[in-house]
Amino acid sequence: MKAFKTYDIRGVYGTDLTDDLAYQIGRCLPSVLKAKRVLVAHDQRLSFPALVKALTRGLLEAGADVDDMGFATTPMCYFINAEQGYETSVMVTASHNPPAYNGFKVCRADARPCGYAEGLREVEAMIAADALPPPAKQPGQWRSRAFAECYATWLRARTPDLSGLRFAVDCSDGATGLFARDLFGSADRLLNATPDGAFPHHGPDPLQPANREQLATCVRDNGLDLGLIFDGDGDRVCFVDATGAFVPPDALIPLLAEELRARCPEASPVVVHDVRTSRGVAETLRERGFEPRMVKVGGTFAKAALREGEGLCGGEVAGHYYFRDFHWSDSGLYAALLVLGIVARAKREGKTLADLLAPIVSRYHASGEVNIPNVPDCPAAIARVEAAAIALMGPPERRFDFDGVRLEWADAWLGVRASNTEPLLRLAAEAKEREALDRLVSAAKGAV
Repeated sequence: MKAFKTYDIRGVYGTDLTDDLAYQIGRCLPSVLKAKRVLVAHDQRLSFPALVKALTRGLLEAGADVDDMGFATTPMCYFINAEQGYETSVMVTASHNPPAYNGFKVCRADARPCGYAEGLREVEAMIAADALPPPAKQPGQWRSRAFAECYATWLRARTPDLSGLRFAVDCSDGATGLFARDLFGSADRLLNATPDGAFPHHGPDPLQPANREQLATCVRDNGLDLGLIFDGDGDRVCFVDATGAFVPPDALIPLLAEELRARCPEASPVVVHDVRTSRGVAETLRERGFEPRMVKVGGTFAKAALREGEGLCGGEVAGHYYFRDFHWSDSGLYAALLVLGIVARAKREGKTLADLLAPIVSRYHASGEVNIPNVPDCPAAIARVEAAAIALMGPPERRFDFDGVRLEWADAWLGVRASNTEPLLRLAAEAKEREALDRLVSAAKGAV
């Protein structure tokens, strides 16, 4: 079934993800996850009423009690799942995808992700075989629960001193608008803070340059220190500096790790990052006393590695940041508050965000993520890219193959992997010299 992905369930509403499929998922989840209490929430996407209704009907018929907390961000759903002791939670969202999409992010108890390998495969198989569990003799009970203030209180308690800092916040017409005025009242500009599932001002993916242009212009025109932008459901945040230039999300991982070290003294020095992360980030982490740990792309893998390593925090190139003190989960709002506090303190010491990042980002020239669409056979293309890179650079010093392929040489590296959420092949590379980077990327693209 097209809607079942590696991390979640997601697709075009009415085509890939229908109300009937939502109902069937609801019928299966309690049996697969052994859940009697299920937390359900949704963001602002226009199709949420029908999907929530259908999903809830299935859950109740399966005998599960459903607590509906209504409008929320995805991190709020993680937080309440863990804080309130739910056995399962379902967040109705399609995250950063275009307005026509919707989906389900499912978690087990303690906000542990439930991806394809953790239970969604069994749900898909039941539905495909038309083998739904029989309805429970006693249907579950539904009730409405209000948890927004509980979550806001947790975040307020962690709001740093932002005095003197000038910044802008872009909520992308998404779910963070629920909390933005409360948490970012000192912002010079608050953009697109009214949730709207049509996303009228720009798309909900902050990695797309066009979606950041309004924020970048605002920062430049008003002489601000930085700007931040959330995705549609609030589990990601990205930043621009005082010039409006995009800040590579992974470059902030060492700053967050240093900030959190004193807050979580019981944590191990493990800091998680994905296979696309700059080598400069890993080098900086080691120099500052941390233990970088590379994992596959995706929250399922990052959260598991962070838990297993009793680590401190983690981050991804896509703008997800994971925190030990946030139930090992990601939160765009928490990450935003931490980064704003770091930059505000630096400004009072006469430094800028660019000054903080320079020791990390100046080590290598980076390609950024290069997305190649419509690749019919990704495994074959990855093999061709690897062969072309080795022909150009020679045998690599290290090779990682747990998520596509990452090849590392003394002064460069190249990664190539198939996307888990879109029909794309993704390339990324770095090199000490710009000319070497250009040759490496050109060879890789030519091989595809």
